[in-house]
Amino acid sequence: MQYVQLMPQPAKPTRTKATPDAPESAAGSRAAAQRLKMRRELAAAAMELFATKGYEATTVDEIAAAAGVARRTFFRHFRSKEEAIFPDHDDTLVRAEAVLNAAPAHEHPLDTVCRGIKEVMRMYAASPAVSVERYRLTREVPTLREREIASVARYERLFTRYLLGHFDERDHHDGNDDPLLAEVAASAVVTAHNHVLRRWLRAGGQGDVESQLDHAFAIVRDAFGTGIGAGRAPQGERTGPAAVATRTSDDVLVTVARTDAPLDEVMRTIERALRG
Repeated sequence: MQYVQLMPQPAKPTRTKATPDAPESAAGSRAAAQRLKMRRELAAAAMELFATKGYEATTVDEIAAAAGVARRTFFRHFRSKEEAIFPDHDDTLVRAEAVLNAAPAHEHPLDTVCRGIKEVMRMYAASPAVSVERYRLTREVPTLREREIASVARYERLFTRYLLGHFDERDHHDGNDDPLLAEVAASAVVTAHNHVLRRWLRAGGQGDVESQLDHAFAIVRDAFGTGIGAGRAPQGERTGPAAVATRTSDDVLVTVARTDAPLDEVMRTIERALRG
């Protein structure tokens, strides 16, 4: 299995600007919060008009007026009216990428991806009523459905790039299926998320959606996790599976695990051995 050894990034040049970082960061955070607030207000106005007047009959001018802003303000935040009902995807994509970038070195890359996509589910779960109405609209309006598909594709590309980054894509030869498994696993994570999300939306946004998502991810992890490696260490530092369980008699089960093996993987190994 070929791992890509990440090279250290060169140090950033020393700042010469006299203004301290903290105020700049605080100002940036306030601007981002105000931007997201306006996007959500425009989205709420758009969805209310879509529900009462219909999507085709609603204009950008009407959406802006309902939100109490000028037409040019609308276009500073959205390029079209169909884009207005997905106000959080850009920010959620940034948060998901931040999860991937901050992942601990010992974490299995598929576990990291599963944590990243939870940011998407939390976006929907934060406003169940809005999410349910948006789901209804996307089912009825083909243009909105296409926009939703495009948004999902962005997440899938992000997670695929992350998983592929742990393997040498040039090392395609018989017996090395890592690049294939990485792409399939990323698609499986996104599919599992979308399946759980649709089921939750059809139930009116009721139920513990995060627990349902954890269950779906466990299925994906069992199917693909052991096939795409376990962590970021360069080749040679890790040999063999993370954990091996051997039954020495009907009453005794011996398990040997690496010290850096993820606990959930060790527990799954033991469970499989006990069931066998």
